[in-house]
Amino acid sequence: MISVTPRVTPLSVGLLRQKGSNSALYEMSQKSAIVPMPESSNKKTTELKIGLFDISGYSPTMQFILLTAAVFVFYLVYGYMQELIFKLDGFRSFGWYLTLVQFGLYTIFGLTELQFKADKKRRIPLSSYAVIAFLTVSTMGLSNTSVGYLNYPTQVIFKCCKLIPVMLGGVLIQGKKYKCIDVTAVLCMCVGLILFTLADSSVSPSFNTYGVILISLALLADGAIGNVQEKALKQYQGSNSEMVLYSYSIGFIYILIGLVLSGRLLPAFEFCKDYPVETYGYAVIFSISGYCGVNIVLTLVKSFGALIAVTVTTCRKAITIILSFMFFAKPFTFQYVWSGLIVVFGIYLNVYSKNKDSWDTYLLIKYNEVKSLLGYTRTYRKYPSATTDV
Repeated sequence: MISVTPRVTPLSVGLLRQKGSNSALYEMSQKSAIVPMPESSNKKTTELKIGLFDISGYSPTMQFILLTAAVFVFYLVYGYMQELIFKLDGFRSFGWYLTLVQFGLYTIFGLTELQFKADKKRRIPLSSYAVIAFLTVSTMGLSNTSVGYLNYPTQVIFKCCKLIPVMLGGVLIQGKKYKCIDVTAVLCMCVGLILFTLADSSVSPSFNTYGVILISLALLADGAIGNVQEKALKQYQGSNSEMVLYSYSIGFIYILIGLVLSGRLLPAFEFCKDYPVETYGYAVIFSISGYCGVNIVLTLVKSFGALIAVTVTTCRKAITIILSFMFFAKPFTFQYVWSGLIVVFGIYLNVYSKNKDSWDTYLLIKYNEVKSLLGYTRTYRKYPSATTDV
């Protein structure tokens, strides 16, 4: 968290003092306003890199901006290539094979990256990686497969609603109680998701209920994986390259066994052999951008927490939806727009609820300062005095 001491003008102090109900806010305004940004430099400085570029020397705010920009660049390429691969006729049923290739490439990238690390020791237990790998296989495999059965924007809007399974799990498993604003956020996401799906089913020829089931299961796994990764990284001080290497290498074994037992490995291999550029060629670009994106998201999770990382990736998904309509011809209805905005509003409520006190104080101070800069003052009408003005 960055502590920012706001400039409190005499006018803003006067406005804060006007009502008794604002007395607590006035006291808070005299202290530091807390802006929900990266952790301050009180913690020990650790190495922070984007690829080969070391950004450890930058301020936390600049680190956050650079990491966010990198997430957008790599994952926009990732989303474009993913949709492009599934435009190939006949590839629809080979989503799990694409995931196998992706996990295999991630394993190679992880091994290569680890060779440049001074510390090659594994810190996180294999039992933890077994769980993380299963969740990773579930979310990525089911998500990749669902693209063949759903309009791509519908798949993305589902992935924006990770809060729904997280909250349901908290209630059913841990008996948690949530605030009204959190419940409202989930309801907005549910309503927006239903309306977006109904719009897709009415205008898109590629809509399929099976795809909805696949992406819903992927969403359940995706809702758990961020917190599991965060706990493992912080508890055992593991590195991003270690997390990626073991998660995807174990996941590769899971998928390979599944494809062999189901008899789907050879048909997929024979199909891709006939279209090497459109499958393996695109898959390499898809995997490189995805691998870089995974590392940066893990850095976000480790440095700034799961909430900030989810917020950044959700914003990225909104841009992905817009670009999908721009680059790939598909039916469009304005119901996509306003139902998507309902989902975004639900996401905003969730983020706001996690930072309500600090944002309320900070925004009130800034609001009063803006009014002061605009020259707003409260004037009082002069009434005649019975003794001097009559």
